[in-house]
This record gives sequence, C-alpha cells and structure tokens, in this order.
Amino acid sequence: MRVLAEVISWVFMPLFMPIYALALVMFVPSNQDYFFNADCLYTISASGKYALLILFFVFSVALPGVSFLILQRTKVIATIEMQERRERTIPIVIMLAYCLALYMLFVVKVGHGFISKFAFSLPLSGVCVTLVFFFLNRWKKVSIHAGAAGIFTGFILAYILQHVEYQLWMLSLAILISGLVMTARMYLEKHTLLEIFVGWLTGTLITFGVNYFY
Repeated sequence: MRVLAEVISWVFMPLFMPIYALALVMFVPSNQDYFFNADCLYTISASGKYALLILFFVFSVALPGVSFLILQRTKVIATIEMQERRERTIPIVIMLAYCLALYMLFVVKVGHGFISKFAFSLPLSGVCVTLVFFFLNRWKKVSIHAGAAGIFTGFILAYILQHVEYQLWMLSLAILISGLVMTARMYLEKHTLLEIFVGWLTGTLITFGVNYFY
C-alpha cells in the first residue's frame, strides 16, 4: 500500500497537473457553442495543441524541475519533496515566477483574441494559487500536491461549464484523482487532514474563479 501511495504521489506531482488538465480538454471532444468555438481547445489544430503542450511543459515542468534540482544541489532544500515548511518559500516563489512568465509570454507574443482564453487563464490561476500558498506556507505546511489536484479540478470544472457539449466523466476523473492524491498524502503521513483540505480547496476555488471569469 505504501508503494502505491508513493507511485500516486510521483505520477500526480504538482508540476505535472496543469499538463494533464490541458491535454485532457484538448483531446476529449467538446463544443463551446453550436456556431462559435473561439475558446474550445479541442477544435484547435494538432500543431497548435502540441505547441501549447510544449510551452506549458517547459514553463510548468522542465524549468521548475531544473530549478528545484539546483536548489537541492546547493543545499537550499534537502529533498525535491521539500518536506520542511521553511524550505518551501523559495520554490513557491520560483513557481510563481514561471507561471507569471508563461502568462506574460502569451499576453505579449500572442495577444487576446488570437487563442483560447484558457491558454491565458490557466497560467494566471497558477500565479494566483502560488501567491496564496506563499502566505499560507507561513502558517501551515499546506499540501502542494492537494493544491495541484485542486488546480486540475477547478480548471476542468470551469472549462466544462463554458461548453454546451462536453464529457462529464472528465470532472469525475478530476475528483477521483484528487481523492487518490489526498488519500496518498495522508497515508504517507506527509500532511494533516487540515493541510490537505486547505490545499485542495484553495487550488480548486481560485483556479475555478480565474478560469471561469477570465
């Protein structure tokens, strides 16, 4: 059971969750409107989908991952998991910076109206969630895994609510994954129930709000 909990924690690492969310809505059929699909990620070209995935991978996975490895090598953090609350401040700021950089890249280089609003709102929600986590971290070691699962859930919920045709199982999958992640973190005794609940609720509510109202 412990091995399974460890596998779940690594498969659903916080850095991967935006990529999973983006890939899910890109490749599962949906329609935003019967006539216009300006913000529907499923209807964009295959090359556009892969370009978006690569950009999100670079800014959400590759660059933060390398940065965290450097922090570990320089003894700023003891492990990649950052189990101590005091170790998390710098990594959270780094993640916030990369989310903001990706959002600004879309604003400056692409511009609104030329691509789905979700390409802008997803990294912006990352900025907002990590900013809140920066302050929450001064109080408790709030679960970043749970927060990332919340980002996944909040994004999927906001996305399907703005489409007239969608696959409801996507939301069920997001809730299932959230449950698995939170259960795994509890089983491994990485967080208390409060730290997990606050993390998931923060990620879900902020991400839903930003992506739905953007």
